[in-house]
Amino acid sequence: MYKTFHEIIARAKEGKCTRICVAAAEDGEILKALEETGKMGLTKGILVGRKEKIKELLEENQLSESFEIIDAVSDEKAVEKAVVLTRSERADVLMKGLVNSSIFMKKVLDKENGLRTDRIISHMACYEIPGYEKLLFCTDSGINVAPNLERKIAILKNALGALSKMGYQQPKVALLAANEMVDPKVAATRDAADIMGIYQNGVFENCIMEGPLAFDVIFSAEAAKHKGIKCEISGQVDLLLCPSIEVGNALGKSWLHFNNARWAGLVLGGTKPILMGSRSDTFEVKVNGIALACLMNSLTGEYKSIE
Repeated sequence: MYKTFHEIIARAKEGKCTRICVAAAEDGEILKALEETGKMGLTKGILVGRKEKIKELLEENQLSESFEIIDAVSDEKAVEKAVVLTRSERADVLMKGLVNSSIFMKKVLDKENGLRTDRIISHMACYEIPGYEKLLFCTDSGINVAPNLERKIAILKNALGALSKMGYQQPKVALLAANEMVDPKVAATRDAADIMGIYQNGVFENCIMEGPLAFDVIFSAEAAKHKGIKCEISGQVDLLLCPSIEVGNALGKSWLHFNNARWAGLVLGGTKPILMGSRSDTFEVKVNGIALACLMNSLTGEYKSIE
C-alpha cells in the first residue's frame, strides 16, 4: 500500500495531531525530530526529563521552546512520569529517550501503572528497500528471541492489528523458513504449517498468508516459478514473520548495510504505540518512527490488536 516513508508522512498529515511523550528527553536528535514533525503538523511533544538539560539542548540546537517540559530528577522518574501521562490519555504515543531499554521496559510492563495488556509485547520494523516496490514490515526482530508457536501467533496478531490501523485491508504475509518443505525437525517449517492451518480456519481473516516459504520464493516470482512452487504473494509481500530474532535482526541490518535501506520500528501490544529505538538512531530513523506511530494514531485513535 505504501511505497515510501514520504507516503506514510503524507497520509499521517491528513489525520489528527499526535501527542508524543518522550521519557528521558535529553536527546538532541529526538528533539530535532520532534521539531521537524511538529512543523509538519504531525506531533505535539511532551518532554519528560531534567528540565534544565532539555532547555539547554533546545537552545544549543536552535529549536523551539514551545514543547511542554515536565521535570524529572532521574531516568527512572522520567520514564515513570511519561508512562503515567500516556496511560492517563495525556499522550497518544510513548517514546524512549536517552535511557536504558531495561529501565524503560520495566516501567512500561509494570502491572499496576504500566501500559501492558493481555497481549504479548512485540516489535515490528518497517523497511524502505531500494529495488522493492513497497514498504516491507518485519516482525519480530527486536524483542522476542525464540518465539514458540503460541508466541508467533500472538506476534502476527499484533502486527496485523497495527497494519489494519495504518489502513492495510488485505496485507500479504509470508512465513519465512529455510525452505517450503515441512520438516518435523525444523521448528520454522513446522510452526509455519501450523499457522497456515489456523489461517485456513479463519483466525487471520484480513490478510493473504502463505508459508513456509524460503527467502527467494518470498521476494521473486521467477524463483518460485523455477522451483515449481505456486505462490500468489511472491514479490508482493507486505509483512514478513521471522522465525527468530537473529533472522530478523540480520536481515534488517543487511538491508541497511548493503542496500542503503531506510527503516523505523514500533513496539506493539501495549495500550498505546511505543517508540523504542536505539539511542544511536539517526534523526531520519526517529522521524520515520514518529511518522509510523502518528499514522496509527491519526487514522484510528485507540490502538487495538486484532482478536
